[in-house]
Amino acid sequence: MQTRVLGKSGLEVSALGLGCMGLSFAYGQAPERKDAIALLRGAVERGVTFFDTAEAYGPFTNEDLLGEALAPVRDGLVIATKFGFPGGMAREGVDSRPENIRAVADAALKRLRIESIDLFYQHRVDPKVPIEDVAGTVQELIAAGKVKHFGMSEASGATVRKAHTVQPVAALQSEYSLWWREPEAEILPTLVELGIGFVPFSPLGRGFLTGAIDAATTFDAKDFRNSLPRFATEAREANQALVDRLGQIADRLGATRAQVALAWLLAQRPWIVPIPGTTRLSRLDENIGAASLKLGAEDLKLIEQALADIKVLGDRYPAALQQNVGR
Repeated sequence: MQTRVLGKSGLEVSALGLGCMGLSFAYGQAPERKDAIALLRGAVERGVTFFDTAEAYGPFTNEDLLGEALAPVRDGLVIATKFGFPGGMAREGVDSRPENIRAVADAALKRLRIESIDLFYQHRVDPKVPIEDVAGTVQELIAAGKVKHFGMSEASGATVRKAHTVQPVAALQSEYSLWWREPEAEILPTLVELGIGFVPFSPLGRGFLTGAIDAATTFDAKDFRNSLPRFATEAREANQALVDRLGQIADRLGATRAQVALAWLLAQRPWIVPIPGTTRLSRLDENIGAASLKLGAEDLKLIEQALADIKVLGDRYPAALQQNVGR
């Protein structure tokens, strides 16, 4: 697979990473552990070198899963994990106190079975802790050899800028896709200016952009999407129009909707590295195919026209979760 460098950090990763949350968290029934391990090792065999996890995914079980799966094939891989919630519980508020950051780093190193965290993200900005203190704490962990690069997630451009003055931010992770383009207004220009890489999560609209979900789809009772306004039945009915147009473009290219959606992200900037998640090797192969799909000017024009014609319905998060993003 082709590789990309995240901004000016020098951190080189596969053009597509693997978001690992769904292997143990948020999307209903998780796969059997042996199947998840097979998927992770299959990703390595296919050239994926960038793996994204967090203490909050489980909590803790996702990091432990990656630790077991990737330890035998660790060379050349980049493993990213995150801090920022009390006890790893995302629903309990945020916690980026220096003592918590240090404790999370030490625990993650053990679960991941590694000597240094390649990329350590602040999962959500903590308004009670100055971002300069957060960046300074990660800087100390870098000096101690426990962390290699500092990242942020769902932060505002202004907050990223403040953090970057203390410890260079290698990458910002936020949602970005054909149906969520808010980062284009403030985030992308900031990252261009500062030389920071961008890691879009949910690049396939939490599965909706693949065409595998429609208004009649029912989710597992524990599936996170049940709580998202954008996945309400009426929103899915309205947003089907975008998926249909995406399908027309995909057919024209001899590709799938997922491949076009990922190729579109890759075409936006050379330092953007999407991290689609999946639990199935067939979907992994499909996603990887996007890395070699080159969209021409006419293709990009057709996509932009579709996005201009169709208004996506539904908020990305309920109000209680939305208040934690963009700080």
